[in-house]
Amino acid sequence: MRPATEALLDRPAFPAMKNGWRRCCPNCGSGPMLRGYLKVRDACPVCGETLSGHRADDGPAYLTILIVGHLMAPLILWAYVAYRPEPLALAAVFSVGCVGLSLYLLPRLKGVIVAIQWAKRMHGFGEAPEQTSQTRTGPWSKAPSVTQQR
Repeated sequence: MRPATEALLDRPAFPAMKNGWRRCCPNCGSGPMLRGYLKVRDACPVCGETLSGHRADDGPAYLTILIVGHLMAPLILWAYVAYRPEPLALAAVFSVGCVGLSLYLLPRLKGVIVAIQWAKRMHGFGEAPEQTSQTRTGPWSKAPSVTQQR
């Protein structure tokens, strides 16, 4: 590996994930990452780090469902066995709990996923300036067309 390439791979993931959990820029940790509830800013207003290359997609929603489901299901079972509440009361209390926990976790998990992508230089985070679409290699680079192969 060239020394320039080794320097590009050196971003600590854990501090970036911690900053992402706090919904802050993964680079500086002080600028806000999110413009609204889930909209990621194009760039950090403090350090200028470009954040527009993220591809969080459905990852935060899947993780939120996974975490909320694994936390609330045992609690619902425990509450039903221990206290035998009315089914409507149980559903009302735990519905509010599930919605509240989901609303709390969703932006934080999005911040963590964007921070992981930033730390691992995925999806356009930290491309070398000399790299262009013609010089990219790998499975995601544009394959030559049929006319170029002949």
